Amino acid sequence: MSFDLTPTAAQHDLAKRAHEFAEDCLRPAAAHYDRAQEFPWPLLEAAAERGFYSPLFYRDLIGDPTGLSLPMFMEELFWGCAGIGLAIVMPALALSAIGQAATPEQMLRWAPECFGTPGDLKLAALAISEPEGGSDVRNLRTRAVRDGDDWVIDGHKMWIGNGGIANVHVVNAVVDAELGHRGQALFVVPGGTPGLELVRKLDKMGCRASHTAELRFTGVRVPAENLLGGIDKLEHTLAKRREALRSGGRAGSVTLGTFEQTRPMVAAQALGIARAALEYMTAYANRREAFGAPIIDNQGIAFPIADLATEIDAARLLTWRASWMAANGVPFERGEGSMSKLAASQVAVKATERAIQTLGGWGYISDHPVEKWYRDAKLYTIFEGTSEIQRIVIAHALGAADGRPPLHVDLEPSGGPLSKAFGRGTEVRTRAAAAALGMRDHVPGPILKAAMRMLRPPR
Repeated sequence: MSFDLTPTAAQHDLAKRAHEFAEDCLRPAAAHYDRAQEFPWPLLEAAAERGFYSPLFYRDLIGDPTGLSLPMFMEELFWGCAGIGLAIVMPALALSAIGQAATPEQMLRWAPECFGTPGDLKLAALAISEPEGGSDVRNLRTRAVRDGDDWVIDGHKMWIGNGGIANVHVVNAVVDAELGHRGQALFVVPGGTPGLELVRKLDKMGCRASHTAELRFTGVRVPAENLLGGIDKLEHTLAKRREALRSGGRAGSVTLGTFEQTRPMVAAQALGIARAALEYMTAYANRREAFGAPIIDNQGIAFPIADLATEIDAARLLTWRASWMAANGVPFERGEGSMSKLAASQVAVKATERAIQTLGGWGYISDHPVEKWYRDAKLYTIFEGTSEIQRIVIAHALGAADGRPPLHVDLEPSGGPLSKAFGRGTEVRTRAAAAALGMRDHVPGPILKAAMRMLRPPR
């Protein structure tokens, strides 16, 4: 096991550039776009010019074997503004679904359409949730029926980021009613397809710079090649799921898989909001005086800040672990993706609420950004699966893993037979160290020093 939290030069540079972009571009514009509820096209252009709005950018981040580049970028961006941040990264959610389900040819066809290029930007939407189902993807009612060389989609979607204004909509629909949520598939529906209706843009409490919509699909016809993965893969997958159900096994869902993989990314967004609130209230408490001293000298102010700093760091480590697992293909068999999202979203709400309390009356009005951050943070306990859903996922995962040891014990070890025999803490190494100490009065000093250098713990 290699454990090193020192960022690489590329990660450090990425975080620095993302923070500068958030500080110089997003924060000054955040209040305007929150009030006006306008889509922040100029800031998407600015992100594209810096290379932050491109499928190739996200391919590089996802390809980082440490898994840390993506959450580091997300945290810095959302430290700037969650609403504008969502507008910038929303196509990445659709891209993630395409990446998991599509053929290489489909990936090449649709990934560029999710982002466009500077000067000719495009948008993408991931259309999963429905009015009746919400976070319950097992209860989705949108249907897709094969009709010759086409698929015909009928249904109703709700809370869809970029819905109706996107160039690419990635839509999940049930294709096998008997299998229910296990019989779903993903389709690409281009913007402007007949039957795709933008019912309304939703008026939200927070993250108001992002576009969120209600959509209706009425006889939406798409060609067979818009079924992500293709018909052969779909039929093979459905056959496996039918067999798993007949044999009493578990059959997965492509939609649930998409959510689990994107939850660490969403957790990092919540961390950005939480960190912004923590930094702001700490700076305020250092400078605001009451009764002749900075209010941070008051334990009633200082202790909650200390607790929040601890919880934010803990949530960040959960998020980084889940991101590392996703990057290295380690399954979330104990709900690790949901753990990261649950912890980060909960601490974001706590941190922003405490920031308001720390600022008192000033925190309740829009002179300071903390009331906006509070409204933004609440979203993260709801979308991509509510906190209650995260707890259900974690509990079910723990039940399925009953009797198994923790992840660090259960993972396949690295290092090979030499590490197993002679690595730190092994029996052979311990005996060798004891023997060296026992011979210290009989072995020349230089030789003993060399032996102990090999056996001593790293500094």
